[in-house]
Amino acid sequence: MSDRESINGSAERRLGVFKTYKLYVGGKFPRSESGRVYEVTDSKGQWLANAPKSSRKDARDAVVAARKAFGGWSGATAYNRGQVLYRVAEMLEGRKEQFVREVAASEGLSKSKAAAVVDAAIDRWVWYAGWTDKIGQIAGGANPVAGPFFNLSTPEPTGVVAVLAPRKSSLLGLVSVIAPVIATGNTAVVIASADAPLPALSLGEVLATSDVPGGVVNILTGVTAEIAAPLAAHQDVNAIDLTGADAELAKELEIAAADNLKRVLRPQPVDADGSSDSEDWSASPGTHRLTAFLETKTVWHPTGALGAAGSSY
Repeated sequence: MSDRESINGSAERRLGVFKTYKLYVGGKFPRSESGRVYEVTDSKGQWLANAPKSSRKDARDAVVAARKAFGGWSGATAYNRGQVLYRVAEMLEGRKEQFVREVAASEGLSKSKAAAVVDAAIDRWVWYAGWTDKIGQIAGGANPVAGPFFNLSTPEPTGVVAVLAPRKSSLLGLVSVIAPVIATGNTAVVIASADAPLPALSLGEVLATSDVPGGVVNILTGVTAEIAAPLAAHQDVNAIDLTGADAELAKELEIAAADNLKRVLRPQPVDADGSSDSEDWSASPGTHRLTAFLETKTVWHPTGALGAAGSSY
């Protein structure tokens, strides 16, 4: 019998429940302020779901949420942030099958290849979780100076970072640009891949059920250029990662970002098809994304006057 059998034993045809995808802003799941949606299709053009089409108002709301969350997140201990990132990896592990399906459909991969991508994304979260309390040791230090002073340089988070996620790597690339931003104490407003947004929206559900405070990561979907323009010009956005922008859009956003001296992480050289997804997300990420959105604070402290024997404390 192809139809499932009802409780009373008679055959009953059941309609499946389609998943409603929503934005993730401030720890909540709002629909787009405009009420607009757009169709998301798989690599063969088959309909997968409707995704919310974010507006400029949604982008501004996300910045407000990110700024509100920044004080608590940046003020948390590095060790605590590492625990939170590790918890995200745990939650992803528990929902692996769902992400395998979404990545396979979004990127046109076989189930086995999609599973390998999801495993790599989970491992990437763990990798960055381990760096939270170590990046200060390689990005800061004690500086030799002339005179009786301690001179210490320490890294501090930049603030609110707008992130244009990779367009082709819907999960591994996404994790690779989000995790280093929040690992170092920043908060993020993420524009997901317009063509493959479903893993990003599902990641928002994972973040909401983990220990990540609301507003630390905000995920928007829609037309990248339409959402990115107000973020690049926003006076309360401190930095922008242009990974998911093509060359023309990246240039426009970089000009807009200069108005309040935002830090800008430029995209990799474009491919022949005009995309900027030439980066190999499966390779070891190194620390350049961890240090990209850090500020260095240098503190001078007197060590005391030298004694008669030339000693000091």
